[in-house]
Amino acid sequence: MLAEPPIAAELVAHVVAMTCAEPPHAATHWTGRAMAKAAGISLRSVQRIWEAHDLQPHRVRTFKRSSDPDFTAKMTDIVGLYVDPPTHAVVLSIDEKSQIQALDRTQPGLALKPGRCGTMTHDYKRHGTTTLFAALNVLDGTVIGRCMQQHRHEEFIRFLNDVERAVPAGKLVEAIVDNYATHKHPKVKAWLERHPRWTFHFTPTSGSWLNAVESFFSVITRKRIRRGSFHSIVDLQAAIKRYLVEHNAEPRPFVWKASPASILAKLDKLPAPSV
Repeated sequence: MLAEPPIAAELVAHVVAMTCAEPPHAATHWTGRAMAKAAGISLRSVQRIWEAHDLQPHRVRTFKRSSDPDFTAKMTDIVGLYVDPPTHAVVLSIDEKSQIQALDRTQPGLALKPGRCGTMTHDYKRHGTTTLFAALNVLDGTVIGRCMQQHRHEEFIRFLNDVERAVPAGKLVEAIVDNYATHKHPKVKAWLERHPRWTFHFTPTSGSWLNAVESFFSVITRKRIRRGSFHSIVDLQAAIKRYLVEHNAEPRPFVWKASPASILAKLDKLPAPSV
């Protein structure tokens, strides 16, 4: 079998330029076969060109730039807590994962075996939802968690009381929270006044990615919730509690690597937010 002749540099540049431009007709992005037809080369040649130039037109990454006028100050404050926490303080990343559904599959799936992935039915029964309140200790990686039926300031205050009892006396509590209205409720503010060792650090608007506990929510969703089958809310809550126990048996400190300057440099490349 004869090898394909090398492609001229001009044609390679033309393929790269077309890939970075809008595709013809009604398509939203180039496919390998569409590019091969347009350029008059083989599909494999297109794939090699894309690999050489790190082009992946089939993929897209979403973004949302914060319009918070105090973004830089809030971001710098939170990053500072991660990389240089205050002495004699506990840094907690606090948030809620709401509307976790107790989905029960209509029949058991097939187990994983060589040559076949595991399966689960598309159909399911809903048995209600629960909300996981969680506080991630970024210094040692442990998580204080509690499932509750509702997602109001009353439940949030109950969770704060749980955390207050868990944190050793004499430690200041630097808590990172988002801008959800529950966290700014007058009764929550009154609770903070009665507990002077607590300080809330609010993430910028549309800046929940700065909240470290979001990474824990992502992991527990992928590892325990998404592919689970739960016969009731109690069953779901028990599974979450077991996961928390296992996580806290071998915790890992949260490590933040991006500096405020590097974050701002990346954001400068994004389009300005619309007013």
